[in-house]
Amino acid sequence: MTQLQERTGVATLGGNPITLLGPEIKVGDQAPDFTVNKDLMTEVHLSDYAGKVKLISVVPSVDTATCDAQTRRFNVEADKLGDDVVILTISADLPFAQSRFCGASGIDKVVTLSDYKSRSFGQAYGVLIKEIQLDQRAIFIVDANDTVRYVEYLTEMSAHPNYEAALQALKELV
Repeated sequence: MTQLQERTGVATLGGNPITLLGPEIKVGDQAPDFTVNKDLMTEVHLSDYAGKVKLISVVPSVDTATCDAQTRRFNVEADKLGDDVVILTISADLPFAQSRFCGASGIDKVVTLSDYKSRSFGQAYGVLIKEIQLDQRAIFIVDANDTVRYVEYLTEMSAHPNYEAALQALKELV
């Protein structure tokens, strides 16, 4: 197995340093492929959203207040963006936990995907937290040709992303 790049000094959890595994994705990079789960058996890849602009909202767990707020915010915004845009919320939560959360919270516009099985997304996008095997909060916007157009890695896991900047970057692509 290939040794993953370890990035230290770039993020914290409750003020305590954490180690992120994988490369730092930058604007202009070709978006890495990944394998995540839509449910326990159905795998999804970046190519399943070919031709669409993708806002990828990464959260550690939908069962936390900040992740809940982030997912709800993008669910509300999704209605305003049209059919050429898809919002993917990716976490390491099990698919049935994501489904329960969405049902209880009225989340019906964003697509929730689980990185629980192989941590493929976390490793490819440099958000996998070595110490706890969850994905660090981040936002990626990928255009219809799979070029990364916006990146925000949160330096503190409990902080909110810059929703306005991400939405502005997204609207410039549609």
